[in-house]
Amino acid sequence: MAGQTDPHVSLFSPEEVEFMAEDELVEIVPNMNMEPLNFIAGDFGRFIPQIPIQVPLWLAVALKRRGKCTFRPPGWLSVDNLTQVLEAEREPQSKFQALPFSYVEIARLLFDHARDDIPDMYMVRSLVEDIRDVRLHKLENNLGTFLGTSAVKMENVSAMEVNLVRPFARRALEAFYKHDKPEVVADRNTRSSRQPREANDEPRVKPFTLPTHFPFFSLLRKKYTNLELMFYRDL
Repeated sequence: MAGQTDPHVSLFSPEEVEFMAEDELVEIVPNMNMEPLNFIAGDFGRFIPQIPIQVPLWLAVALKRRGKCTFRPPGWLSVDNLTQVLEAEREPQSKFQALPFSYVEIARLLFDHARDDIPDMYMVRSLVEDIRDVRLHKLENNLGTFLGTSAVKMENVSAMEVNLVRPFARRALEAFYKHDKPEVVADRNTRSSRQPREANDEPRVKPFTLPTHFPFFSLLRKKYTNLELMFYRDL
């Protein structure tokens, strides 16, 4: 996984984040009769025509591809709700609004595989894109709260947003800690150097100087334009 193979970045690929989101439960309406399905993650079913049932997103997508069900869109994925969320996100000094942790990945999978089951699909898609963009700008602005602190609390941040900010947050907090407590870090590094390091140990994070205005997403775009950010941009 990207988070393991590139310790300096600690960034999961969009496909990996989406893979983890596929375990989220969604509601479908089967059009077939089928006995319960037994998986490592649990048992799902029995499937009865026209009786709604909750299943993991990956299973729902597989059944939808075979024409065995229709999706029942989650309540948050409606024009009315998303409009309210977008308006609240745009309010000055507002906090991140409550949305499912994997809202970007869930929406993307539904847009790809169940667009005929989503009322006003194009409007919904546009609203999700707008919400994502507003939240990313808000996240970039909020990175200034890292200055002068050893911990930051951010509520209602999504999986995609956590994944993008993780490399910066990790290195920033490490740098602040080292500059504030140099003797503690020096002692920790000395003790660590005495222990034999395994071949697969993660290298220590290199300290860096953080300017007052750090163009975080500008740097991310330069590195991930054709891969990760293209995935997130094009719902």
